[in-house]
Amino acid sequence: MALPLDVLEKSLNRKMSLQLKDGRFLEGKLVGYDQYMNLVLEETEERSETTSRRLGTVVLRGNNVVTITPQ
Repeated sequence: MALPLDVLEKSLNRKMSLQLKDGRFLEGKLVGYDQYMNLVLEETEERSETTSRRLGTVVLRGNNVVTITPQ
């Protein structure tokens, strides 16, 4: 089983999908993170059940993330 910080280290500068607690999904390129799993994503796109929109650069607090899927 991979540790979350190991997955993030291997995923730097790569696309990833995130599911958030509120049900939204984000897709973007991981450009930074810290030990609390706060994330910085570039070229981010937000998707919910009905809409999709571009967000650009996003700083995301780690406790809002439910799942991380490297692509």
